[in-house]
Amino acid sequence: MDSLDEALRAAVSTLADAGVPSPRADAELLAAHLLGESVGRVRALALVGAAAPEGFGELVAERARRVPLQHITGVAYFRGLELAVGPGVFIPRPETETVAQLAIDAARLIPGARVADLGTGSGAIAGSVAQEVPDALVFAVELSDLAFAWAERNLTPFGVTLVRADYAEALTEHNGTFDVVVSNPPYIPTEAVPRESEVAEHDPDMALYGGSADGLRLPLAAAASAARLLKPGGYFVMEHAEVQATALAAILGADPSWTTVLTHQDLSGRDRATSATRTDMPLDGRK
Repeated sequence: MDSLDEALRAAVSTLADAGVPSPRADAELLAAHLLGESVGRVRALALVGAAAPEGFGELVAERARRVPLQHITGVAYFRGLELAVGPGVFIPRPETETVAQLAIDAARLIPGARVADLGTGSGAIAGSVAQEVPDALVFAVELSDLAFAWAERNLTPFGVTLVRADYAEALTEHNGTFDVVVSNPPYIPTEAVPRESEVAEHDPDMALYGGSADGLRLPLAAAASAARLLKPGGYFVMEHAEVQATALAAILGADPSWTTVLTHQDLSGRDRATSATRTDMPLDGRK
């Protein structure tokens, strides 16, 4: 049996040749998964000549076929959460942590804030709000049966109210009662193909494509739902593609339902989210 150090070196070479963006980190995470240890412990074991775990080569080969790391390990990490994930649900991305932070900051300003997450997927944003703002009352909406099952597993411990529905029509009995609405809707233009094969081949289309050539149909549906769900003065924040920031700011800025429209950057400095404050203008009150 190869030593862990030799196996890691071989795995890094295999993953790099396959175009995996972070071969060393992925090799160590796969070993950590099999060993039930931290990455730091894996590095220490490699230094002292420990044996490679059984099945390591098979998992490396699977990752080299560009199966997402999170599908292999069954876990995705998001802020302070360890989320169960797998086929049929969008793998949460680090850039979305910035969007979650904006929603959390807004919810913390209001005792017992009512928060809705539209298109929750794995439950990453809703779970983060519930964990980090314990007195908030959090609702999460998801249409996909597969994603709903993953969200239910992840959100049940936090007491989030999970609703299976199209967010364009969901929670109508709660119109005008929420303090914060957050969404990471599908926003890729219908003709665009994601560059990363992990995304193109493994993330569900329902979670990716925005339903129009510019990718904005579903984001704008999320904004329309936020407008009916929020109280006057309520806060809305939504993730989107960098190239959509200008258009969304213009559309929401021209809508009398919204004021204080702002664009927010992710940790890479990309225009990744837009927020707005609900006015007291009725939805049909465009005078």
